[in-house]
Amino acid sequence: MPATDTLARLAEVIESRKPANGGDPESSYVARLLHKGPDAFLKKIGEEATEVVMAAKDADHGGDPKKLVGEVADLWFHSMIALAHYGLTPADVVAELQRREGLGGLEEKAMRKVRGREGGE
Repeated sequence: MPATDTLARLAEVIESRKPANGGDPESSYVARLLHKGPDAFLKKIGEEATEVVMAAKDADHGGDPKKLVGEVADLWFHSMIALAHYGLTPADVVAELQRREGLGGLEEKAMRKVRGREGGE
């Protein structure tokens, strides 16, 4: 089963938890985060990103590298809540990664800088 199928199914569950779709903040963690608004889920993304860094650092010093997988899963999950809030899906992220495929990292970064300057004028 492709990973994108799993992400799409999870995105559907998250979408169903939106308050506008009947998500109950009393019985659903996702509904509670969405009900509280961006500050709540953005704070969680920051916390999870820090935990990813800590797990990677631990792995560098003899810790279990599999802990990194769990922390990245938490980060992705909370990032998917943000995507849903803003009307986006994992497919949008995959499309962006596909767009960047084959571009060198430095080339892609330079292109983003140019687009940023053009958008700022």
